Formats: sequence, C-alpha cells, structure tokens
Amino acid sequence: MRKHEKFKVLGREKNQRTALVRSLMRSLVIHGGITTTETKAKELRKYIEPLVTKAKTDSLANRRLLISAMGDEKAAKKLVEVIAKEYKTRPGGYTRVVKLPLRKTDGAKMAHIQFVK
Repeated sequence: MRKHEKFKVLGREKNQRTALVRSLMRSLVIHGGITTTETKAKELRKYIEPLVTKAKTDSLANRRLLISAMGDEKAAKKLVEVIAKEYKTRPGGYTRVVKLPLRKTDGAKMAHIQFVK
C-alpha cells in the first residue's frame, strides 16, 4: 500500500532514482530550464523548491547541504549566488511547469520546467 508517500518511485530503484533526480536538478540550475516528461518535471519541483529556499540564507552549512543534495559544487554555487538572490523576497513557487505536446516516439506527456522570472 502507498501510505501517502511523499515522493514518486518513477519506475526505478533507489540509487537510479537518486542519480536521475540529481542530474535533473543540476541541469535545471545550470541551464535555467529543461524539457522532460511531465511526471519527472512535477516530481523535480518537490526536490528543487526546498533547495532554493535553503539557498536564500547563505551559510557554509547550507552550501554543504546543497552540494550533498545536488552532487555538484558548481551548480550549488550558482544556486546560491545567482538564482536565490532573484527570489530573496518571494515566499515560494520558484518553478513553472509548462505542458508540451506528446512525444512522437512513444506518446509520453512532455513538459518544460523552468525558473519563474
């Protein structure tokens, strides 16, 4: 039984899922927006929004938390120094998911996730 789990499994084992989410987070922070399936985009919001909130208060402990969550020092630095500064006064809702047409090869629902300007 599901028992109100917070995150989705995405059809992967734990290590694969962790690697996928870290990769998506890094790509989103570095590029500002990515195109992926709708399920992955909606799931990515649950991971990235708390990290942006954490990055708004710049401290060594928060930077280390971001590095451990994303697995990349360069992405964590950009998150703290560029992205979090834009949202200093915003209380939440840092990302937007825009639905796209179905993928031609397998008909999967596609979406573009990006940071709100």
